[in-house]
Amino acid sequence: LSGVWCFSELFFVKEPQDVTVTRKDPLVLDCQAHGEVPITITWLKNGAKVSENERVYTLSNGSLYISEVEGKKGEPSDEGFYQCLALNKYGAILSQKGHLTLATISAFEVQPLSVEVQEGGVARFACKITANPPAIITWEVNRTTLPLVLDRITALPTGILQIYNAEKKDAGNYRCVATTVANRRKSVEAALSVIPALDLKPFQKPAIIAGPQNITASLHQTVILECVATGNPKPIISWSRLDHKSIDVFNTRVLGNGNLMISDVKVQHAGVYVCRATIPGTRNFTVAMATLTVLAPPSFVEWPESLTRPRAGTARFACQAEGIPAPKMSWLKNGRRIHSNGRIKMYNSKLVINQIIPEDDAIYQCMAENSQGSILSRARLTVVMSEDRPSAPCNVHAETMSSSAILLAWERPLYNSDKVIAYSVHYMKAEGLNNEEYQVVIGNDTTHFIIDDLEPASNYTFYIVAYMPMGASQMSDHVTQRTLEDVPLRAPEISLTSRSPTDILISWLPIPAKYRRGQVVSYRVSFRLNAESTVQVLELPGTTNEYLMSGLKPDSVYLVRISAATRIGWGEASLWTSHRTPKATSVKAPKSPELSLEPLNCTTITVRWHQDSEDTATIEGYKLYYKEEGQQETGPILLDTSDLMHTLSGLDPRRKYHVRLLAFNNMEEGYQADQTVSTPGCVSVRDRMVPPPPPPHHLYAKANTSSSIYLHWGRPAFTSAQVINYTVRCNPVGLQNASLVLYLQTSETHMLVQGLEPKTKYEFAVRLHVDQLSSPWSPVVYHTTLPEAPTGPPLAVKVTLIEDDTALVSWKPPDGPETVVTRYTILYASRKAWIAGEWQVLHREGAITMALLENLVAGNVYIVKISASNEVGDGPFSNAVELAVLPKETLESNQRPKRLDSADATNFSGYYHLDQKSMTGIVVGVCIALTCILICILILIYRSKARKTSAPKTVQQGTDQLSHTSISLTSTNEVGKSIEGIAENEESLLPMIVGNNFIDAKVSGLFLIINSYGPITKTSCKKRWLFFQDSKKVKIEEKEHRKFVQAVCLYQPGTTVLISEDDSPNSPGQQSKFQVPFSIVPDTEHSANSEGSHETGDSGRFSHESNEEIHLYSVTSATPHTSSSFVNVNPVLSNCEEPPVPLATDQTSISSLQIQCTVQN
Repeated sequence: LSGVWCFSELFFVKEPQDVTVTRKDPLVLDCQAHGEVPITITWLKNGAKVSENERVYTLSNGSLYISEVEGKKGEPSDEGFYQCLALNKYGAILSQKGHLTLATISAFEVQPLSVEVQEGGVARFACKITANPPAIITWEVNRTTLPLVLDRITALPTGILQIYNAEKKDAGNYRCVATTVANRRKSVEAALSVIPALDLKPFQKPAIIAGPQNITASLHQTVILECVATGNPKPIISWSRLDHKSIDVFNTRVLGNGNLMISDVKVQHAGVYVCRATIPGTRNFTVAMATLTVLAPPSFVEWPESLTRPRAGTARFACQAEGIPAPKMSWLKNGRRIHSNGRIKMYNSKLVINQIIPEDDAIYQCMAENSQGSILSRARLTVVMSEDRPSAPCNVHAETMSSSAILLAWERPLYNSDKVIAYSVHYMKAEGLNNEEYQVVIGNDTTHFIIDDLEPASNYTFYIVAYMPMGASQMSDHVTQRTLEDVPLRAPEISLTSRSPTDILISWLPIPAKYRRGQVVSYRVSFRLNAESTVQVLELPGTTNEYLMSGLKPDSVYLVRISAATRIGWGEASLWTSHRTPKATSVKAPKSPELSLEPLNCTTITVRWHQDSEDTATIEGYKLYYKEEGQQETGPILLDTSDLMHTLSGLDPRRKYHVRLLAFNNMEEGYQADQTVSTPGCVSVRDRMVPPPPPPHHLYAKANTSSSIYLHWGRPAFTSAQVINYTVRCNPVGLQNASLVLYLQTSETHMLVQGLEPKTKYEFAVRLHVDQLSSPWSPVVYHTTLPEAPTGPPLAVKVTLIEDDTALVSWKPPDGPETVVTRYTILYASRKAWIAGEWQVLHREGAITMALLENLVAGNVYIVKISASNEVGDGPFSNAVELAVLPKETLESNQRPKRLDSADATNFSGYYHLDQKSMTGIVVGVCIALTCILICILILIYRSKARKTSAPKTVQQGTDQLSHTSISLTSTNEVGKSIEGIAENEESLLPMIVGNNFIDAKVSGLFLIINSYGPITKTSCKKRWLFFQDSKKVKIEEKEHRKFVQAVCLYQPGTTVLISEDDSPNSPGQQSKFQVPFSIVPDTEHSANSEGSHETGDSGRFSHESNEEIHLYSVTSATPHTSSSFVNVNPVLSNCEEPPVPLATDQTSISSLQIQCTVQN
């Protein structure tokens, strides 16, 4: 304890406590005091003395006994706040308050409702009831107690029943039962129906169906924050604090599937708690928040100390307490409440006693109380008497100097005046209660003083005290004096309304006495048309408060102003206030409402109105406009017809505001009402120029979600004991409708602003309020809410294999112009890994829409899916795309032999990786090639059968012609040498020339045909390929056209022989026949040369015809006979009128070759 206390001092050993009892129960309220005897105990109820009787009386130990609480009807209620007062010779002390309440229980405020859920879903029932003491709530199903042994069923003490993974056996009728010490109530029954589960989506975003609610709890209570979420897969519930402080693990545990229970709540548990439901393995989550407010009873931070002071001295006691809500402070003297007067003052939590007298010697108590309880602290003031004090100053008189100055004069004390070292002048307003007393200390060399900071037309009371080193004199006699009047400091607040299109009713309120500065004797009203400069002036008596201007022009803007005068003179006129008269055709327009403006505080105005009951016009709403004098008008603020009041917040103190209001319907706007009002200054005691406090600094904003922004600011540096409140202003940038500006109140230096629009830029400002002073608005801070998480998956997901073990995945951003993507997540896995739940994860920035999947394993099928995300959360994954990585295949490709007689073919093989499209193209190409080959084979077979019939005749003709010309190669060695020579120079082989026959030459990749007359010139003819031509038709054409046949010998494979028929220019009548019979050694097992001819670089192979079926006029080539090869190899035939004879190819090897060329002229 502070101060010096002896055993004889008075204090309480036991004090009354809060108690709840049932009706007709006996009760004892404890009270025991310790100190110097005798001690008298007196009981108080709600501040008044308890009347004792047979039922209620004080026990010998000081306790109060009630034999039967509210035993009989008609008796006064025993409920209330009880205190005991202990008194001894040193003074009296008062105990803390003990609250006596009766046990009660109300009807159910919330009853359980029937619900239908799917199998596997979540069912929830709720009931709420108010009871004292709090009721214990249990649940019944089908009127039997519900067993809570299952983990999936949770019953919260707050009256919530949660059933997870609902089954068909859970169906039934549920009700809650509330039980107290005196009563028991049952709710109505609610049916639970469980229906078969529908096909659930493979992925469903998490959703919180029952989130935590804001809770206010007392110290040491138990608090439960509920959180129930659904989703697929089942979400995981986690809890955290918004201020990032750790959650108390010792007093906290989780009930059921995510409800947070905090037992033995303390002040440090207060804050914003965040429930987060997250889909496992993803970043998809949702949150819900609730504020836990912990109420705490008062506790002292500073205690008053006992003091010893001389008579006429000054004593100051300090006392400070804290609690939630902030406690109210009061002072007691010997157990009775102290009221301020001229000598004893209470400033905030301090007690100041001036001019101490012997009666001030007492026990003083500081009491702090709030809704959670009360505490008291005591201190003793001991007054020391002195015999050598001077007498009081005498003959005090005052004289008014002006409207703000009074001259005060006095004479020196009659006794011990030579010991006076200073004088103290005390003054305060004479009217009203609890006026503040002001003190001015002056030297001992003067006996007069001018007080010049007084208010005009006000009465003041003065007294003087003389001081000496050992104490002060008694107070002088009091004297009262009035200051002079002055001109009004402010003009009246006016209101303008129209009752018809040709009039304006001007009304005004009396000027507050603070600004009136005397008695108003006259008003001056000035008005004019807005478009004209002529001003009309009316002077009205000071007792009037309205005036009707008539005979005005309809639908015209009039300007009105007013000024007031006292006996001293006229005050300053108000600024011009505009008002438009209604249109002359506005017959059905709503009349102007009766408007009333009232300043709620220095920054807020309450606007009230009501419509005339006789007005028959329909009203669809109201439009409200307001502006600060000299500033731009704000509005309209649209209000419903049911609204009859609106609060304008965030205004500046000591400013005049002009407000106008009108009703409207679908036809037109009604008559408007205009009124002005001034916000008061935030200094409540004296109208002094007190500088406003500085605004909060370092305002910081951070987007928390797509609908909330967290604000934090710094507290200005002034006394920590001051209670500070803040106003936060929030609105979207560029807002036009002033009614959407949000004003929020808080006593903390941070706030979470919720309910905002996603991806919207907001502006924030903060101002503080302390001791009825308001600071300016802080500098504006701009911040944008986060965008919403992507709602859809990426589109057009494609996966392409570009290398053996690498694939390219590409996609398009999700739909939606407002969708913001900052990152993509690519999940891919082989089927085996996918079954095991093992995904490989890649991340790409939001601007990138492709990625490489590397180190893929051949022979696996990969599954790929992609999701988009931003800082708020993840969107859903796209549908899975499969990619088959085929095994590596060996594709053999053989090189062409460098020598015709080479027995060793060079083989090579390579691995080619082909994607699905390439494989499809190859298969289609192979099918087309096989079809063409099959057609060619069929045609050759058909031709060979046709030629068998004409073969003997051809051979016979050939035999006859051998006598004319023959070329025999009978030596096998010669043939071999010839073949070797040809092979060594196969790039420039020339055929054998016979007579004036043709020669072909391969020059620069082109073939020319030259006869004895020179190169054959191209004649206008048609290109015709006779490969597919009927041989019979050719022979008929030969007979019809007597052509000179130029013969050329067939030479080695790998070269081309071109044969053309043309009419001889010398002997047009002659016929020329050319026949080439072949004599080929049978090759039954195919020689090494045959291998070389088969394994060409082009892999071309044709069917082998019989050796006897080699056609005349044939060309042998090692290249495939495709249409393109015909065109490239035989360009000179492209314009031949007479086509060559059908070609025949034989790729069999030749061991001995005999060529005979016969020319018949």
